Amino acid sequence: MQTVLPGIHVTQVRTERLTANVIERPGAGPVVVLIHGNVSSSLFYQPLMLGLPEGIRALAIDLRGFGDSEVLPVDGTRGLRDFADDVASVLDVLGTGAVHLVGWSMGGGVVLQLLLDRPDLVASLTLESPVSPYGWGGTTADGTILNGGAGSGGGGGNPGFIAALKAGDRSDSPTSPRTIYRTTYVKHPEGIEHEDLWVESMLTTATGVDNYPGDATTTDAWPGFAPGTRGVLNTMTPDHLDLTGIVDADPKPPILWLHGADDVIVSDASYFDLNLLGSIGAVPGWPGAEVAPPQPMVTQTRAVLDRYRAGGGRVTELLVPDCGHSPHLEAPEVFTAALLEHIGA
Repeated sequence: MQTVLPGIHVTQVRTERLTANVIERPGAGPVVVLIHGNVSSSLFYQPLMLGLPEGIRALAIDLRGFGDSEVLPVDGTRGLRDFADDVASVLDVLGTGAVHLVGWSMGGGVVLQLLLDRPDLVASLTLESPVSPYGWGGTTADGTILNGGAGSGGGGGNPGFIAALKAGDRSDSPTSPRTIYRTTYVKHPEGIEHEDLWVESMLTTATGVDNYPGDATTTDAWPGFAPGTRGVLNTMTPDHLDLTGIVDADPKPPILWLHGADDVIVSDASYFDLNLLGSIGAVPGWPGAEVAPPQPMVTQTRAVLDRYRAGGGRVTELLVPDCGHSPHLEAPEVFTAALLEHIGA
């Protein structure tokens, strides 16, 4: 099927790190750079890009192992730095200078890592349903790591879903990308166009121990696995990812945080959190809330951003009602208006 919408240009950018696929809606004004999340690609951002005012230059970059970018191993021990360094290398080749960065889900963590490592590239940040600054799974509200991060990392991938990605499954079977999109990416899938395109985007995900989901180690702690060192899910384990250093960033670019009120992926009760699934009986053997409490992802993000604000940074939070994990798809007018106000366009 045709995956590139009219008005979007595609280019391959060669850097010293990788060959990256970049899609663009040209413009001569401010530069907005959009970074997708896990099991997706730049294709998800096309309607948003086309809906921006004509003067804005909008770029979306496929991360390694996603979309049409080069498939390269992901070093989980570096947190999200492999991805962030790749994005920085693309922006350096393109000569953009400081840009307005938008990061969705895992991409929200990538742009925060850019703030830590390459502040010269950051004019502003927009975090859309971002991963917690403390990573994914296995932490208390203050970021304390529980049981060595048991239940986080590559072992947390759903085998049926991984098999469906690998097989290019376009059906509506229970573990297919289409079903995962309909039940977790958005709240009201029937009201959103281009579903086939979103499925194609998800199917670009490279699978395996070096990509999605990654590897795992065994542990005596419930549920029996702990973080590995390779692949996508291990970039976000609490022993590998800590983005709280943003509170000491100098300067502090303005941050816009948008998230859906009914997000089931990134929330204080995430259905992708093994501890939450254990607490409701979906995963047997849960040892109880004193040992393995669900991760309060939104509470963690708010606490860190409150510290960022207390240190002199400007933070705007927008909770989008009746919306799931993808405000840019589910509430595009709200998202666009908030983004344009944020960047002063």
